[in-house]
Amino acid sequence: MSSREKSVAGWIPRAGHATGIAAVLVTLGIALAGCAAYQNHQAIQTERVLSAAGFQTKLADTPEKLASLEALPQRKLVPHTRHDGILFYVYADASACKCLYVGSQKAYQRYQEITIRQKDAEDKKMAAEMNQNAAMDWGLWEPWGPWR
Repeated sequence: MSSREKSVAGWIPRAGHATGIAAVLVTLGIALAGCAAYQNHQAIQTERVLSAAGFQTKLADTPEKLASLEALPQRKLVPHTRHDGILFYVYADASACKCLYVGSQKAYQRYQEITIRQKDAEDKKMAAEMNQNAAMDWGLWEPWGPWR
């Protein structure tokens, strides 16, 4: 076998390697699907808060509107100034709802207030869980394992 044939043969996966490669690819696929699901969940939560804050939903109901929507930064709240100088905020979601959320400065302020209240509630819940954990008598569960 020539040295070229040997180097080419080194790139051909063996049966054990193919199984390992397949396992890695499946794991990566699952991880990517999990990330996408998390991002979709976050987008749904954001869109609910935008609606509650008074943002209007505009559907991309024509190919032209959809193309325009896809050109915007996706799933990010972005300030824009209209031609008449009025500031407003937009949130584009071309993949899930195929819509644009549009809000005034007042709606944006309500959005910020709601998100701050949600964050405070999450922080309080986390603190309560940590306090409950600290009060737990973990000695009941010992020994923990071989690392003692």
